[in-house]
Amino acid sequence: MKMKFIFISLYLLLQAINNGDNLTTAQSTDFGVYKCRTTHNFTTTSYQQITETALTSLTGNVAKNGGFHHSTAGNTTGTPITAVALCRGDIGPEDCENCVKNSIPSLQRNCPNQTEAAAWYSNCMIRYSDRKIIGIVDNWTFSELFNTARVSDSGEFDSALSNLTVRLQSEAAGGDSFRKLAVGSVTFGQDSVTIYGIMQCTPDLSKEQCSECLDGAVRELRRCCSGRVAARVFYPNCFVRYSNEHFYNDPPLISVPSKLTRGKKNSTARIIYVVVPVVCVSVGLIGIGIWFFLTKIRRKDGVSKKETASFSTLLAKRIRSSANDTVGMETVSRQSLQYDFKTIEVATNYFSQKNKIGRGGFGLVYKGVLTNGQEVAVKRLSETSSQGVQEFVNEAVLVAKLQHRNLVRLLGFCHESKEKILIYEYVPNKSLDYFLFDPVKHGHLDWVTRWKIIGGITRGLLYLHEDSRLRIIHRDLKASNILLDQDMNAKIADFGLARTFEGDQTLGNTKKVAGTLGYMSPEYAMHGHFSVKSDVFSFGVIVLEIVSGRRNSSFYQPDDVEDLLLFAWKLWTGGRALELLDPSLAESSYSENDVVRCINIGLLCVQEDADARPSMASVLNMLNNNSITLPQPKKPPYFLSKGLLLDSSGDVDKANPTASSSVNESSSIIEMHAR
Repeated sequence: MKMKFIFISLYLLLQAINNGDNLTTAQSTDFGVYKCRTTHNFTTTSYQQITETALTSLTGNVAKNGGFHHSTAGNTTGTPITAVALCRGDIGPEDCENCVKNSIPSLQRNCPNQTEAAAWYSNCMIRYSDRKIIGIVDNWTFSELFNTARVSDSGEFDSALSNLTVRLQSEAAGGDSFRKLAVGSVTFGQDSVTIYGIMQCTPDLSKEQCSECLDGAVRELRRCCSGRVAARVFYPNCFVRYSNEHFYNDPPLISVPSKLTRGKKNSTARIIYVVVPVVCVSVGLIGIGIWFFLTKIRRKDGVSKKETASFSTLLAKRIRSSANDTVGMETVSRQSLQYDFKTIEVATNYFSQKNKIGRGGFGLVYKGVLTNGQEVAVKRLSETSSQGVQEFVNEAVLVAKLQHRNLVRLLGFCHESKEKILIYEYVPNKSLDYFLFDPVKHGHLDWVTRWKIIGGITRGLLYLHEDSRLRIIHRDLKASNILLDQDMNAKIADFGLARTFEGDQTLGNTKKVAGTLGYMSPEYAMHGHFSVKSDVFSFGVIVLEIVSGRRNSSFYQPDDVEDLLLFAWKLWTGGRALELLDPSLAESSYSENDVVRCINIGLLCVQEDADARPSMASVLNMLNNNSITLPQPKKPPYFLSKGLLLDSSGDVDKANPTASSSVNESSSIIEMHAR
């Protein structure tokens, strides 16, 4: 994908230089769609004159302002009128100006006495209103046009179109204040069918507003036009169009406004002097970049294109090979798990932003409703996700074989074209961190509920470590991966990083450490060693977070190296353990003995020495049996806010000097490469 982008970018740059102004422009206005709103009983011509003034001022200004212009006209006694014009970003300035100029009389004829109206043409859109419309997403009307011809394979076509619209929506919304435009294509199938698409917003919208507008347009596009070879949807602030025929210009032609006007010869010479060296250097850098990229691809642990193409075969093979693993449930078949992409699209309202309920390390999570009325959670992996086919298969097969009341239940998967989707049971109360770290919502977690959550996590983790046929190491246990059902029962989720141990295996090792800073055990973070005891460490962090209501990763003090673990340790050794308790629980009913017991267990689980940490079976026994005298914990490791791990003496671990520099602090998912 990256290499393809490089070649396309270079091609477009060279084409622009070679062709100059000779690029083919789009056709002139060839149709009109009008929407009129709110008829006005005019007693004078003043309102019509104000509207005329606002609309007329669009001509002569729209092209030189980058294809978008708005103007307001009015007097001291009347309501001001705002007019807006937007040209398609891939057409030339002359076509833009002509479209706007010719469209104004047509709009006035079709909507003669309205206080608000809009018109869409092939090359432009114009509208006016007596209310504020700049910087506002306006969904009062929309229109769609589509070709009556249908494609032969609508499922494959719609899946490819979905991939294209997701990419274009992100690109268009990410535009600047002059232009929010994206054009592109996607090719699929044995016959190499190509779909061409364009998306554009009025640039007065923010990134979020543009995405919202396009989201509605795409949703309407799928509702009205599924399986059509071509279609368009227009909203007042944005539009979407696709076709199986190439219809847009490459690259976009209308220039953004310049602050200085220069002579044509001077500008041409200046462009040549600047562009030619830039192109030469760019070609050289791109060549070097491609060489490095290909080298990295060959070396990188991952999945080849051949493996990607044969995903279904790979998944079926993995499921068949594990058919004899009882793991507490009946045999899983590929057929019983697989959903088609169209079903998932409809269930999630075409992946509507309103249905989005979360974001994971590898993609977005949406709420959906199946045709039988069942609510589901849909995890849609992004195309650029670092979770490849192997990780996806890993999560699908692992979770499908597991059934425990404290584990989230996988209902199925979908893999069509580039889509990789997991379908889970819907857990209505979101995740533990949603309540625990919110200054208002954490009031819903009284001590009885917190005690129940700790017990649920314990039982779920014990099942993974000891009660399933394969010992499973989660490797990314954290508060956001603990989901809560309608009764606030804990369910462990997100098995994308999980690993299995077979037979007598007790320790694993990896050169690619992935997980969440603040929850990783020292031996895993620094050396890549993982075992059931690394999960126990993460569990201990969660227990201390549940008791205190504080997040370990954001606990660092500006003038100290204390994290939550060290803070709890100091209170424990000072005989003030109860001071760790969440202040919001001070007035509620709780057992001091249970609170202290949980703190003790949490500190036992986060000890630096992995062998000193208890097993989950021991933890469950400690929670359920008050007659057991718990051992005294030893000091936990130190963590600094920048990711440096200190040993018990306070020195930086010298065994892996690159560990701290490879932490990506802007993301919860990090990778650190051991020596």
